[in-house]
Amino acid sequence: MLGAPGAMAQAAVGAEATLPKPGSDAAPISHDAQRAYQSSRDKLVQIRTLLRNTNTQSSVGSGFFVSADGLIMTNFHVASQLALEPERYRGVYVPVDGKQAEVELLAFDVAHDLALLRVKDAGPQRPALSFRSKDQALERGERLYSLGNPLDIGFAVTEGTYNGLVQRSFYPRIFFGGAINPGMSGGPVIDEAGLVIGINVSKRLDGELLSFLVPAEFAQALLARAATLNPITRKAQAEVTRQLLEHQDQVTKRFTATAFKAQKHGGYSVPVPDDALARCWGRARDADFKAFDLVRTNCQLDSQVFAGETTTGFIRLFFEAYDAPRFSALRFARMYSDSMANERFAMRGTSRMTAAECSERFIDRDGMAMRAVVCMSAYRKLRGLYNVSVLVTSVNRPTQGVQGRMDAHGMSFDNGLALVAYYLNGFKWEGAR
Repeated sequence: MLGAPGAMAQAAVGAEATLPKPGSDAAPISHDAQRAYQSSRDKLVQIRTLLRNTNTQSSVGSGFFVSADGLIMTNFHVASQLALEPERYRGVYVPVDGKQAEVELLAFDVAHDLALLRVKDAGPQRPALSFRSKDQALERGERLYSLGNPLDIGFAVTEGTYNGLVQRSFYPRIFFGGAINPGMSGGPVIDEAGLVIGINVSKRLDGELLSFLVPAEFAQALLARAATLNPITRKAQAEVTRQLLEHQDQVTKRFTATAFKAQKHGGYSVPVPDDALARCWGRARDADFKAFDLVRTNCQLDSQVFAGETTTGFIRLFFEAYDAPRFSALRFARMYSDSMANERFAMRGTSRMTAAECSERFIDRDGMAMRAVVCMSAYRKLRGLYNVSVLVTSVNRPTQGVQGRMDAHGMSFDNGLALVAYYLNGFKWEGAR
């Protein structure tokens, strides 16, 4: 199952690829990886969601037994259709012997992308993987083994290393220096003792061996609170929404509690998130182009979560600073207006979102006149959540100006307005050069 959460080009990763045989022309076998696979293979499963009316596959992922009585851990994005559309989809698990059987959904953790399933027919006791104790700290460079069913071609093991936690990630994510691929979502990552340290969740699409894991502690917490729950048999949009509202509240509080960095452009001071909170990328116009200067900055909080039908819960910021002393005021105004007119909002509704409703006004911030447009779209199924956008442009100088945009996805109405106010208050005019 694939996804692309935001500008950072990540993909969620959900079959038996055999290890090379001794004496073959293939690369030499890793005996450590072979041992890891052989010790875990009977605890691994593939998770499939099937359309009820046709029994055809809709998505595939991986999972693993976490109890002898048939509890299975996987990713929420693997099992999301069972939560959101149980009347249309059913879930099955397929172990390494290929004997398919039904599963039911017990609980999920949207923010950490986890779901707990249970085998519908209890049957015999099953071997299960154990979690590594929190007291056993991981060391950078420690050898790890990712297990799963990539691309529905077979169960496989890939070797990699522990590289600490991902910097600036809103929730803890383990940086795994190894290959995980679509179909491996929800599979376990084990240490050399065969203990689970994390769960496959995503990878970067613009690099090599840049993969990410949910730390095992969150899977342990879900297991502890949900092992005895009754299965979810009705649409769970309300619970998904509740968890997303908690998430967006944490995002809003952290964002508004962290002071902006002030980037200076001429007499303008524009708000940019602190490096500890967001990744920012900048670009400037070729210095040999003398007609005018243009500087761009693009930032995003790594706080996105997969909500079953969409990726949401993040904030993205963008601004441009213009300086064109050789232009006439009329020529600058035309170029400047065209730049603002190029910005687009979701003015048409979709099956997931309502059409954007916008409000425009002129405001003043510390002597800097600005034109601001604020737009909001509501989620149709996740009631109480909105996408909020604010576009602002300075209008106080004839041949200089700054334009900024902030998009906040999956926010409550009140928090959306609070984010807009906080953002607008970050713009200042500090005088001509």
